[in-house]
Amino acid sequence: MESGIQLESFHVSSTMGFVLDDPKTDLPEYYHPWMSIAMDLPHLIQTHQLWDRVDKMPLLSITHLEGHREQRLAHLALGFITMGYVWQEGEHQPVKTLPRQLAEPYCRVSEALDMPPILLYADCVLANWKLRDPARPFEIENLDTIFKFPGEESCRGFFLVSLLVEQAACTGMEGIVMAMNSMLTQDNRGVHDGLEMVNKSLLKMKEVFRLMRKHVEPNVFYGTLRIFFTGWKDNPALPGGLLYEGVSTDSRQLRGGSAAQSSSIQCFDALFGVKQMEASADSYLKDIRSYMPPAHRQLIEVLESRKPLRSYVSNSGEQDLIDTYDKCVKALVDLRCYHLQAVTSYVSAPSKSAHSGDPTPREEKGTGGTNAFSFLKSVRDSTKNVLISPE
Repeated sequence: MESGIQLESFHVSSTMGFVLDDPKTDLPEYYHPWMSIAMDLPHLIQTHQLWDRVDKMPLLSITHLEGHREQRLAHLALGFITMGYVWQEGEHQPVKTLPRQLAEPYCRVSEALDMPPILLYADCVLANWKLRDPARPFEIENLDTIFKFPGEESCRGFFLVSLLVEQAACTGMEGIVMAMNSMLTQDNRGVHDGLEMVNKSLLKMKEVFRLMRKHVEPNVFYGTLRIFFTGWKDNPALPGGLLYEGVSTDSRQLRGGSAAQSSSIQCFDALFGVKQMEASADSYLKDIRSYMPPAHRQLIEVLESRKPLRSYVSNSGEQDLIDTYDKCVKALVDLRCYHLQAVTSYVSAPSKSAHSGDPTPREEKGTGGTNAFSFLKSVRDSTKNVLISPE
């Protein structure tokens, strides 16, 4: 008989979900050269001084990093510096080689964490936060980021609203585990209550996502901030990828950070048994798991390996349970519809304005390398397919 799932085993918290709890905000003095550059990044990029500062940076060892949180902070700092370094002069003049004093420690700490050497959602959203006043609550007015890109308040708002959406998923993660574990003992009441928690969480995530409109300016996101999430895979600006000097003689192709790297959303998909209709979307979502912290990707794999919840609910004969399951799926579809609206506001509309003179219309690629709008529509439609009683 399968054993019950425990969230703590996968580094998931009942209050923070996949968010890194109490992240470090500073490293030992030895790493001052990294921290001073990362903390001053917007100014260094805007004054075109970042290349020079990184080129003068000493080659440091990662052996003085103690524990997971210091490694995560180092990965975050080096990720910010890397994205700034590659894209300092914009998408038409990217750097093709990361200098050894940046590339080598970045790859070493990435190996230690089993995460790729590029800025990840797990870095800039899940680990890039601090409380302004530790005595006050976890809410946007009392939060700040550790590092920033150019874009001022829109940059801060983008990271922090994304963080709050992830934190709102924590109830859903508890609900997933309650529903899956209750199935093992055929406890339909437990399955029902777990699904109610999932529904509540998905509604809260959408409600928090709406804060993006208040805190992030579309033109600032599209014209200033977005470039710094862009990777070097499926990117015509860097068709050969990026060379990590001193690490390998071959360039690496890595995807940029995006919400597709959210473990929360893939856990909901695993719970409901969402199967992607498009082979390209399925391949992309499986590939993107290697960009998540290892324990988080393992949770998704465990959920997928369990008896399907959909067939259990469908065969239960309990209409209330079926209705509750469908209510959750509709909430996930609704969240994905809202994400599509956000892409329209923050990518499609500003892109049309920026390229109004182009003779041929273009579909913008997302920062992860997909055609953003087509990908999200396909994923939304695949989610609708798992409704037990479609309308």
